[in-house]
Amino acid sequence: MLPSVLRCARPISTCPILSRPLAHFRPRMDPDPSRPVERAIRTKLANTLGPSHLEVHNESHMHAVPPGSESHFRVLVVSSRFEGLPLIQRHRLVNDALKEELSTCVHALAIQAKTPEQWGINPDLAKSPPCLGGSRGDHTVEEKLKAGRE
Repeated sequence: MLPSVLRCARPISTCPILSRPLAHFRPRMDPDPSRPVERAIRTKLANTLGPSHLEVHNESHMHAVPPGSESHFRVLVVSSRFEGLPLIQRHRLVNDALKEELSTCVHALAIQAKTPEQWGINPDLAKSPPCLGGSRGDHTVEEKLKAGRE
């Protein structure tokens, strides 16, 4: 069984929010003011689900998007609100909290939703597989671009 679900809301090119270029990947617990989408995700999940543990990781740099994009995220939410709920309902709670972001600029969201007991047994964040979408997985992009110019 997969520990997360990806949800694509709309093409990356329609996202109106871009922040400064990424210097390097920094998984952080504290919000970074230069990343408004990440900050909004963190705030909404904290306010809606009252988590005992929350991690928000911008994984956009792992995908074929412009530098500084805030389009691909992985979240780990540990909340007692998940007690007794199946995984699909937990994910729906997260998706509902982030409805605005998912309908505008978040292209993909990987979710891990755990109860405090589950977190105590396995306090790990799953790793995302390498991106094979877009131009990263297509080794003929150069040829296609050249053909398009002719």
